Amino acid sequence: MRPLIFVVCGETEICHMSQSCLEEAGYSVRTFSSMDVLEEAEYQCPSLMLISLVLPDGNGIALCRRLRQSRIASRVAVVFLLEEDTEEHRVLVLDSGADDCIAKPFSDRELVARIQAVLRRLPRSGGAARAKKPDLVIDSWAMKVTVGGEPMPITSLEFRVIEYLARHRGQVFTRDLLLDAVWGDTQFVTPRSVDACIRRIRKKLELNPARPAYLKTVRGIGYRLDAVAEWQSAVNEGCTCVVCTSSTNPPHLLHSPSSKRKRPSA
Repeated sequence: MRPLIFVVCGETEICHMSQSCLEEAGYSVRTFSSMDVLEEAEYQCPSLMLISLVLPDGNGIALCRRLRQSRIASRVAVVFLLEEDTEEHRVLVLDSGADDCIAKPFSDRELVARIQAVLRRLPRSGGAARAKKPDLVIDSWAMKVTVGGEPMPITSLEFRVIEYLARHRGQVFTRDLLLDAVWGDTQFVTPRSVDACIRRIRKKLELNPARPAYLKTVRGIGYRLDAVAEWQSAVNEGCTCVVCTSSTNPPHLLHSPSSKRKRPSA
């Protein structure tokens, strides 16, 4: 698999030139024009991000600092594109956590050489392998969850929600599906019960619950968990829920069957 590089720059010409020369050098490249790239970086964990110091909706320094604070993408390599090659700018970007910088204008050969030099300094496994390290350790027998080496205070209901989503990492679930899978035949619960439980979990799981890195909302549909989980004391056996046993519908399009659960009257 070719190393993945994100180019974050508001100048279309720079994006196209960088993408063209890097792809010719054997890299996969995605281009972005704004600060709103952190979620994609956490999801795909590129090997390196090429970031312009000046962006249309902010500056690369702020983006780099947010990247370094991320649980998932904090070790992605960063190379800055500088408007001018001054000591002040070089010190500023390196202090923000960047691995290197290159001033405009630059040649294709210099850009590729700089990026190759940075990537050579990284572990041979690269960014993709780092993404496979578990974010959560789940002990099914003891009903415990560890996040980043720290035990997470959790109720039995919250544990069941996390474990269920972790067994189906990356799949999107409607609220009704989660109610049927986790709450079962419990009476007098509504989709709002799912929303309330998700909010409680985020407060315990996420560094910034307002910008969740692991437990994501898919607008208009439901929720998904992107965190990589490792099971400690129980084998992650095949799941027999309606999602996994359905042979006619893709999991992300499957909707919950009509539930006989009683709903509270208005």
